[in-house]
Amino acid sequence: MNGKTPGFNVIGQLAALRRYALSLVRNPDDAEDLVHDALVKAYERQSTFRTGANVRNWLMSILHNAHVDRLRQRRSQQRRHDAAAELGETSVPANQDHSVRLTQLRNAFFALSEEQRAALHLVAIEELSYQEAADTLGIPVGTLMSRVARARERLRAFEQNGATATVPHLRIVGGTGDDQQ
Repeated sequence: MNGKTPGFNVIGQLAALRRYALSLVRNPDDAEDLVHDALVKAYERQSTFRTGANVRNWLMSILHNAHVDRLRQRRSQQRRHDAAAELGETSVPANQDHSVRLTQLRNAFFALSEEQRAALHLVAIEELSYQEAADTLGIPVGTLMSRVARARERLRAFEQNGATATVPHLRIVGGTGDDQQ
């Protein structure tokens, strides 16, 4: 890929790689990601390319293996999620108010902006330090701290507002609205 190996024309193979990736994943964005991953692997393993071999076949093989690796990873992840769901189902169910409240809190968490949600998840759930979380997200520590603070502030506001809104106002049907017994 650096032009030193004769017959190693990767740029000339991009169109074929993109077509093959698109036929494998059937989504243009995923296909581009797959081609990118395959090219990174090819660059890392350039020393394994035999001089005189067909570079197109070599790159197609790497692309195919990258696709298979992705499929295996997704299946493995799905099995872990299914196992976690089974564990969750065997646990003792929470009382109805608690269950509703957790659902509301989860929805509030997912309503946070993607940046705030990612920052809060890494710090609060994964228990990464601010520096580790900032490095993971590729942002300065101050930016991470600001995102976490804003996310916590929004969740606190939800708790304060939501605590009074958990039980809807009840009205007596057919009554006068007075608290008659």
